Amino acid sequence: MSGFLYGVILQWKLDLRSRTMLITCYAVPLLFFAVMGGIFTSIMPESRETLIQSMTVFAVTMGALIGLPPSLVEIYRSDVKNSYQANGVPLSLGLTLINISAFVHLLIMSVILYAAAPILFDAKLPERPGTYLGGLVVLIAVSLSVASTIGLAVKDSANTSMISILLFLPSTMLSGIMFPVEMLPDAFAIAGKLFPASWGYRLMSDCAFSLQTLCPLSVIFFMALILCGVLLKRIRTRL
Repeated sequence: MSGFLYGVILQWKLDLRSRTMLITCYAVPLLFFAVMGGIFTSIMPESRETLIQSMTVFAVTMGALIGLPPSLVEIYRSDVKNSYQANGVPLSLGLTLINISAFVHLLIMSVILYAAAPILFDAKLPERPGTYLGGLVVLIAVSLSVASTIGLAVKDSANTSMISILLFLPSTMLSGIMFPVEMLPDAFAIAGKLFPASWGYRLMSDCAFSLQTLCPLSVIFFMALILCGVLLKRIRTRL
């Protein structure tokens, strides 16, 4: 157990030195928050009601989909995986450590947004912080599971970045954080429901948990877990 905790702490420190992780989990979300938070509240004063949820969905989606996959490629598409095998370390350990570390980073980023939004933009705090926190945890977990499948499935960092961006853009644009989903064409509104960002935004904005939002997130999460297991097995057979 102590070795596992040491691995988590070590991975967290390595991520702090990673420019990709710092940019995607902290720099870009904070810049987006500073710029778009002011724009949203100026053009649409009512956006203060859900500004925290909107900015959090953007930060979590970017940090997971764009920040996590390159780290997985560095492990499973390099000599690191061979050293795992040589030392009898399960291949799943790298995936687990990176996900835990990314989860902590995204949680810290979300806390920063939660604290700063009311001060900078007079944003309204969620009516039920416990429900909001639960929704945040679910959103981070599901987003990281989807990002993990990208990192394990793609063979090189260039393609990883391209696929991550292709998923990130519709995730945020169709989730309802930019403009109400009701304003979207029906086809786009339906497409947005394929991404965890859309359901996560609803979950954090609601005053209570509901099966209507939890079920789609659960389906996405378990499908991603199954895919990760299959992909890890495929990587193991290639060693």
